[in-house]
Amino acid sequence: MKIEAVFFDIGETLVNEGEIYGRWADWLGVPRHTFLTKLGAVLATGGTHMDLFEYFRPGFDLAVEEKKRAEAGVPNGFGAADLYPDARDCLARLHARGVYVGIAGNQPAEAAEQLAALRLDADVIGISEIWGVEKPAQEFFERCAQLADLLPERVLYVGDRIDNDVRPALAFGMQVAFLRRGPWGHIQEDDEALARCRFVLDDLTALPALVAP
Repeated sequence: MKIEAVFFDIGETLVNEGEIYGRWADWLGVPRHTFLTKLGAVLATGGTHMDLFEYFRPGFDLAVEEKKRAEAGVPNGFGAADLYPDARDCLARLHARGVYVGIAGNQPAEAAEQLAALRLDADVIGISEIWGVEKPAQEFFERCAQLADLLPERVLYVGDRIDNDVRPALAFGMQVAFLRRGPWGHIQEDDEALARCRFVLDDLTALPALVAP
């Protein structure tokens, strides 16, 4: 089935979150290697990044801490330095080949401005907080297909998480590229789901040629 649109997740697909978590470790006064090791342990037992914050700061309130960080001049977020080296070129090559390119992920509203500032070759940017729906809800993937004005089977969703990206995109009828990088990409396992993916990748370098040879 021909792929006419490609939508990319954000964290650990386009944006390397290692430094982002590192800055949180610095803010909480925890050695970075300890913080990231605990993140892996939490994810491996089915927890989330919010459980990580709660472990090191009981009663952790994300909104409160983000406000404090902003006031201290070290706001949470990402910039050009946080992009994976293959991200910009991959999107540009797909766009140049006439593929509809979208970016859509579970992110706070502020991420829309941060992504826009990166000036990536994307036809649309979708942010869960702005949309009012987040993965793994089917409505999230429906929105992607609607924006591209294509049937789901003509759309490829690229992501690093089996729970939030692979399974729900497949269930909606999309094609899927699983990107094995970042903590979730190396911790989560589901051989059956991955066998149904169109592509299983270690990086984005080869994707444009695979999608639009």
